[in-house]
Amino acid sequence: MKFHWRRLKISHTPYLAFDDQHVVKSFQIGTIGKSTLLSIIAGLLATEKGEVLYRGLSSKDYCADTALKIGYMLQRDHLFEWRTVYRNVILGLELTHSLTKENTDYVLKLLEDYGLLDFKDKKPSELSGGMRQRAALIRTMAVHPDLLLLDEPFSALDFQTRLSVSADIANIIRQTGKTALLITHDLSEAITLADRVIVLSKRPAGIKREMEIHYEISREDPLAIRGTAAYQTYFNQLWEVLTDDTTTA
Repeated sequence: MKFHWRRLKISHTPYLAFDDQHVVKSFQIGTIGKSTLLSIIAGLLATEKGEVLYRGLSSKDYCADTALKIGYMLQRDHLFEWRTVYRNVILGLELTHSLTKENTDYVLKLLEDYGLLDFKDKKPSELSGGMRQRAALIRTMAVHPDLLLLDEPFSALDFQTRLSVSADIANIIRQTGKTALLITHDLSEAITLADRVIVLSKRPAGIKREMEIHYEISREDPLAIRGTAAYQTYFNQLWEVLTDDTTTA
């Protein structure tokens, strides 16, 4: 896959595949490549070479039954202050003309599951940063996406809130059986949350290393994860990759 922007070569990723029901973290030290890759997957940018396939089909071969439904969660929540929390989370359903009783019942259940039902009539400014991110995730999940793209969604949060919210959201994604591709600059976050970590090189972005992540304990407590010997081993191995310019996948 190749993409150029203002005569700069952004990405040269030969092959990248994702399985169902996986949380995948893409990690890169650099300023170009990660968000561009998400935009290509989402269909917001076209590649100059290569293509994105979903179940063996490219976007030009999609039909209503086979099209890849994507949920895209950005670095900031982008909740509209003039809408209540509830009206924010149903925005995608409104835009896709999918505001059915079945879907609104699903949204109410998500609000209840994520601890926001009592705040559904509040304005975004009345929520904490972590609550706003949960609301943004519900808005993304409300349209029943096949694939979740999350572009550093926790970067605006303080460390304590980030640790808690990122673990909550990763667990929520696992419970719903969704596949998610998350972008981060935080190596510890990647190792703590992901089932698989992909390290991208500097421009032009290519795959330096892929690593499967497994723990013997529950992922619900991020601090417990970071205290395991497995976490330290993953950290040391990936840190070596990040600091070695000669490393390739």
